[in-house]
Amino acid sequence: MLHQDWMQLALIQAQMAYEQGEVPIGAIVVHQGQVIAAAHNEREMNNDPTAHAEILAIQRAAKVLGSWRLTDASLYVTLEPCPMCAGAIMQSRIKRLIYGAMDLKGGATGSVINVLDRTLWNHRVDIIAGVMEDECSDILKKFFRRLR
Repeated sequence: MLHQDWMQLALIQAQMAYEQGEVPIGAIVVHQGQVIAAAHNEREMNNDPTAHAEILAIQRAAKVLGSWRLTDASLYVTLEPCPMCAGAIMQSRIKRLIYGAMDLKGGATGSVINVLDRTLWNHRVDIIAGVMEDECSDILKKFFRRLR
């Protein structure tokens, strides 16, 4: 499958978040050509500030693999990760991060800061940005317009 195909699955998760009144961010973890975990934001539902799509997807993937090391996995997420999520990506040893829209207010993989800077750590995360950027950005804009 192509990056766009996987990102479409993350967008389905974002749509689920949208329908539940959560900020519409979705994430999936792909391992050996299969989705092993999927999640969307659940902060409002769980009253949990750490219930970001990326964190939940990483937790679920670790359970599926029976290991905290996700060294051969790719994480697809509709919005550039925040510092907390970027830290979790590093700690879980995810191989590749693919995201859609940049987060110019809180992005931590290049927009505002780069927690995954290759010169800082022993683990290297390959980053691909801008996959289906318009679609990923549009659902967020639609959500926040609805709030106003």
